[in-house]
Amino acid sequence: MRLEISCQDRLGITQDILDILVRHQIDLRGIEIDPVGKIFLNFPNIEFSGFQHLMPEIRRIKGIEDVKTTPFMPMEREQNQLRALLETLPDPVFSVDPRGRILLVNGAVSLSLEMPVDDILGTEINEYVKGFNFGRWIDANKVEPQAHKVKFIEQDFLADILPVVVPGHEGEGKNILAGALLMLKSEFRLGQQLTVFNQGNPDSFAAIQANSSMMKKVVKEAKKMAALDGHILLYGETGTGKERLAKACHDASRRAGNDFLALNCASLPDEVAETELFGAGPGIFSNGEPKAGLLELAQGGTLFLDEVGEMSSQLQTKLLRVLQDGTYRRIGDAKEMKVDVRFICATQKDLNQLVMDGKFREDLYYRLNVLNIFIPPLRERRTDIVPLADTIIRQHCARLGRHPVKLSKSCVEYLQGYPWPGNVRQLENTLYRALSLNDGNELSKEHIQLPSNAIVETFSPDEIEGTLDDEVKRFEKNLLRRLYPAYPSTRQLAKKLGLSHTAIANKLREYGINKKTVKI
Repeated sequence: MRLEISCQDRLGITQDILDILVRHQIDLRGIEIDPVGKIFLNFPNIEFSGFQHLMPEIRRIKGIEDVKTTPFMPMEREQNQLRALLETLPDPVFSVDPRGRILLVNGAVSLSLEMPVDDILGTEINEYVKGFNFGRWIDANKVEPQAHKVKFIEQDFLADILPVVVPGHEGEGKNILAGALLMLKSEFRLGQQLTVFNQGNPDSFAAIQANSSMMKKVVKEAKKMAALDGHILLYGETGTGKERLAKACHDASRRAGNDFLALNCASLPDEVAETELFGAGPGIFSNGEPKAGLLELAQGGTLFLDEVGEMSSQLQTKLLRVLQDGTYRRIGDAKEMKVDVRFICATQKDLNQLVMDGKFREDLYYRLNVLNIFIPPLRERRTDIVPLADTIIRQHCARLGRHPVKLSKSCVEYLQGYPWPGNVRQLENTLYRALSLNDGNELSKEHIQLPSNAIVETFSPDEIEGTLDDEVKRFEKNLLRRLYPAYPSTRQLAKKLGLSHTAIANKLREYGINKKTVKI
């Protein structure tokens, strides 16, 4: 039985209570005195008749305000809470005395050592945790918290070693070292926590329409890659949304708090692109002022290089040095600058083929192609077209200050049947034009103006170098190389193209397309 007694702060009041217990011959197991005016008693259960006499006698003591039963003594409650806390921790925790003997462990220790808790208690901590001298640490003039790499169950752990200090008696002014607490974290656990800590906003991918299985796979892979810090290479036709996906990866990464900047490598002459990327030193421009480049402005953030396959050989060489050394120089400046930037590059060309043709540096390709994602064209993910169209319509109607319009059945069928050589960008532009010229509440097929003879690839006669059979094989090879990253299984690829497994396997072998020649 446990009693909670509320009382005034009076000298001798505790002795008066103890005298009553002696008269009733009650064996006292424990007593705790709370500084806020409470006394807690712990004694064996007594008969009801004895209890009837005990309570009134205690209440009659001068200064007693209330007496009631309580399920826990304060110390018991604290011990139970501590035990519950320790048992919920997945990391091994030891409590040791000043001589390094183990006083308390949690379940993670017992599980790791495959030993009962009772067999661990009382043994030396140095038997299990190697690489830290506890005796020397405890005997030091000033015992301070330590973080130290140690060995536990033959594996590397990071140990947080914290002194347990008991305040000295009032007036003595010196704390007493009562032992230490050790909390161990494995490399795997540290990696898990670091990954969570570095995660950005996972909702950044919410704006990317992913109803089709192909786009769901793209978003799933992109979320995983965003949490890492390696460079990313995005493959996809023009207008598939490569920059939008790159921005989502940035916003979901640990770099989200810094800038996301972009450079289109195909739209600028070499000199201009080089200045934009690296900046310029003093004296290069007429005003004499230095110019910061994108590498400097994107420090700590992400730099998106669009159409990286169009980059000149000179710029490729300079970019390779940045990736290798982590340094660069402004144009016309001898001072080296450090760079901490994540590169996300995009291309609609087959970089591996460009490498084979000698048009793209192989060493740069492997530096950039750390993580890669293939974004399928819109015609291959038709289940995304209507949800995409609905989203675009809502956004444009909001900008135009009108209620969202609906798509007629004929319009839906037309949109889903069109090949969309310009992909999402073409769909967005087409719907914006239709909305701008139509005041009604519905878009029909007649409101959509698209080239009726749109084809997936355009070419000029100068590009035809061989016979029809040569061109068919070239097209077939390029098609298989582009699809292979998304369908690395020959059975999946065969199903996608409507051919037999054997036919696809033979074609892949003929064109040398495999996991060694095409990065998955």
